[in-house]
Amino acid sequence: MSVADFDRRAQWKPAPRPEWMATLNAVTNGIDQASAVPLTAASLIGQAVANTGLSDFGGGDWLQHLTCLMEAVEAEAGLHLAGRLLTRCEMVLHLEARLRLTESYRQHPAIADEQVEAPVLITGYGRSGTTILFEVLAQDPQFRVAQRWEAMFPSPPPDPRTYANDPRIARTEAQDRLLEAMTPEFQFAHKSGARLPVESLEMEYPSFLSDVFPIIFQIPSYAAYLAKHGDREAIQWQLKTLKLLQFRYRADHWLMKSPSHLPHIRTILDIFPDMRVVFTHRDPVVTADSIVSVMGTLYWLRTDRPWGNGDIKSASLALAGERARQWDDAIAMIGAGMLREGQFANFHYAAFMADPIAAIRHVYRQLGMELSAEVEERMRAYLAAKPKGRFGPHVYEEAPPAVTAAERAAYQEYETFFQVAREI
Repeated sequence: MSVADFDRRAQWKPAPRPEWMATLNAVTNGIDQASAVPLTAASLIGQAVANTGLSDFGGGDWLQHLTCLMEAVEAEAGLHLAGRLLTRCEMVLHLEARLRLTESYRQHPAIADEQVEAPVLITGYGRSGTTILFEVLAQDPQFRVAQRWEAMFPSPPPDPRTYANDPRIARTEAQDRLLEAMTPEFQFAHKSGARLPVESLEMEYPSFLSDVFPIIFQIPSYAAYLAKHGDREAIQWQLKTLKLLQFRYRADHWLMKSPSHLPHIRTILDIFPDMRVVFTHRDPVVTADSIVSVMGTLYWLRTDRPWGNGDIKSASLALAGERARQWDDAIAMIGAGMLREGQFANFHYAAFMADPIAAIRHVYRQLGMELSAEVEERMRAYLAAKPKGRFGPHVYEEAPPAVTAAERAAYQEYETFFQVAREI
């Protein structure tokens, strides 16, 4: 197969749907799904207002963003009925979260005065070790991480006295059971759980202007709208959410993680000026194979057309070039001294696999942070209880050698600048 003929997306094959879901989609294929499960902004807003008894969504252009998003979903995402049902439920939850957060700020004006001090963000290519590093560093009590239930239901502010058995945990677990029933294979690639640390990206849903939506829907018109309006509102919503979450339950520093934040480093450091960043590194050719599989599974959850309307051709190098450009700002900022020594660290997946604790110590040294013997022991215990592959294998097919060689050229600057080890 030539480089021109190869596309990683075309090589990916979805897992068979669960029988109940396949049957549901098949027997409802001929009904008026838009009438049965409406996804208009007005319908979603009306439901959220009815569910909460609240009506103040806060300021900003959120309604314009939501309207553009839902029009794109209706016109372009190709949702099947199960996908429509899931989408409506989730969008109503995001609107409810926005209403309740706005109400919490109204009831407690002091939330706005909270200071988010010296947080740490983990970012890099997806499948480069961001999740395991996040979970290991979360064993250090100086860090607080947002758990999945807090991202889904942030208001009212969590209380440390009831944190461990907050009723919102059970609501989140029910949501996760539904997602795993719809795509059981996804838990092998990316385990989710109400009490597990959650990606920072998942705090952005109620802004309705976020990279998170093109990750789960094929919506090119919304992606263009997002590129025009920028990333500031989504990052500001994260800050607003963190302030609320720490209002009653504080820790020294927030620990955050999101591979999708890699291209947004400038905005993040503008909004979080004392943010420290850990960049994760792994052979980009290997991570490309894996991330396409994850993306395909996310789209397949909601549509029978995981790659949109087709037009997959000669895109292997385009995909590599697009991913390589995600590092442009980070490389430029390091080179210009805008990301200074002590403000960022490099974590290499290959080094972690060879000696996990040594790799963690190196991160702490680069950030000028102390890693105590007690915390190190907690990290060892966590790793011992969670060996690689605990949730099952995540299998993907390697690209042909000619494709790998061509993609290496696209990634050359990144691999050289960060001295990334090659796995194939």
